[in-house]
Amino acid sequence: MENLRPILWLSLAFVLFLMWQAWNQDYGVRPEPPRAVDPTAEETELPPEDVPEAPVAEADPVDPSAIPEALPEPTRRQVTVRTDLLDLAIDTRGGTLVRADLLDFPVDLGEPSVPVRLFDERVRGYVAQSGLTHDRIADIDAATRAPSHHAEFRVDADRFEMADGEDSLRVPMTWTSEDGTVRVTKTFVFQRGTHLFEIEHQVENLSDQPWIGRQYRQLRHGPTPSRASFFLYTFTGAAYFDGRYNKESFESLRDSPIQQRLQGGWISVIEHYFMSAWVPFEDEVNSMYARAVPGATGTEYLIGLHSEPVTIAPGEVGEFTSRIWVGPKTQAELREISQGLELTVDYGIFTFLAKPLFWLLRVIHDFVGNWGWSIVFLTILIKLAFFHLSATSYRSMAKMRAVAPKLQALKERYKDDKQRMNTALMELYKKEKINPLGGCLPILVQIPVFIALYWVLLESVELRQAPWWLWIQDLSTRDPYFILPILMGLTMIIQYKLNPPPMDPIQRKIFMALPVVFTVFFAFFPAGLVLYWFTNNLFSIGQQYVITRKIDAAGGKKD
Repeated sequence: MENLRPILWLSLAFVLFLMWQAWNQDYGVRPEPPRAVDPTAEETELPPEDVPEAPVAEADPVDPSAIPEALPEPTRRQVTVRTDLLDLAIDTRGGTLVRADLLDFPVDLGEPSVPVRLFDERVRGYVAQSGLTHDRIADIDAATRAPSHHAEFRVDADRFEMADGEDSLRVPMTWTSEDGTVRVTKTFVFQRGTHLFEIEHQVENLSDQPWIGRQYRQLRHGPTPSRASFFLYTFTGAAYFDGRYNKESFESLRDSPIQQRLQGGWISVIEHYFMSAWVPFEDEVNSMYARAVPGATGTEYLIGLHSEPVTIAPGEVGEFTSRIWVGPKTQAELREISQGLELTVDYGIFTFLAKPLFWLLRVIHDFVGNWGWSIVFLTILIKLAFFHLSATSYRSMAKMRAVAPKLQALKERYKDDKQRMNTALMELYKKEKINPLGGCLPILVQIPVFIALYWVLLESVELRQAPWWLWIQDLSTRDPYFILPILMGLTMIIQYKLNPPPMDPIQRKIFMALPVVFTVFFAFFPAGLVLYWFTNNLFSIGQQYVITRKIDAAGGKKD
């Protein structure tokens, strides 16, 4: 049992090593981005599978297949749209969102003017497409009756901007069928202060026949490896909600495409702290599909929704409305938009612990206004919650330290008889009222909290680029000057001095090396995690020092 404590510390060191490897994989040297793709060339190479086929008459539309060939391509251009939170580029071909910059989230604190880019057609083939399909009627070409994302829209301006004092912005585009019997106005509707906006398709049936059609919405993403593991959960892939949260890696869609009906719910593409999501209204019924398709950047991936048919009588006007979120995974906002959308902030198997930790952090932050100090106060609360457990442990360790000479004498006396030595040790522990496993409790308590907090820092965009104090300006990345890891290493050395020294010389060397090993690992961990461990060590040292002094003063006899 005496060997259990070093085993636990070595296990924690191994866990740290795995976490360090995972963290380095995600935040280490990145390969060069793929070659920029000419968006015009990409569109001409798009396969017919990239739009769900409108069914014949009343057939069920859950099986997406081909769209008729697009009409000859007219002149294309991009329209820029700027709100208080978003800077977008919309291609006039199809009204496709081909670029989305998040103005309130810089890529790096050193370059605050360079925003995070979510949609990125040229580099990653990541776009949001939407359009209409027409249910086929005999002798009528459906492609001429409804504008897919291949259709060319017309727009009156090249730039739209939400002016100061305005709370909304509308960006209209129009399309008219070749024979002039159908006119569609596609309007992007933005509101101030949110990353959620709407896309309206207003259909005017100018013919003498009923128009029967559906809207579709889809997210398209180029090939991107997903860095997901037990200790690293920067998932990049598709997700959807059908009453429960489902996520699919892009790779899995190659062999297992998905088709199902969806009432309400949502579909999304997730990238670490950020996501895009098509969010239907609760009473909507859609066919959901997700699959791999060939594309200009290699194998690309679609996840989309295809609505139920709508009939518009001759001379009447009908409307389709869809909602899309393009922004960060902020839990409070996502929870208000649609059921289950906040589940995209996924802490994995430690969700049961990470969620209450984040909730408590959030409550503390509402009072102190700083995420760094919130971590400090959270650590104090955790220490208070386990105060008596830790005190019992430190008493056992202090008593072990006081009886160390007796332990050494027993080991010398029975060094050739392991069984008698263990029996004598147990009798001594019983006589001195020492729990030999007591010293393991602080480690056992810290490990799950430590890993859960690691995931909170990794997944919660609220802590991304959050400053603490002085040189720590981003709690989600490493300490730029390694000051906190070094201080943390010093606290581990102090703790080693307070603990009873191991009798075994090999164990003694292991414990002496652990502060160095942990300092190296922590040097590359997020500063918020190091801050938690450092604060925990400080309060542990204070508590252990007081208890050790009391036990030493009493000669190791009193409880």
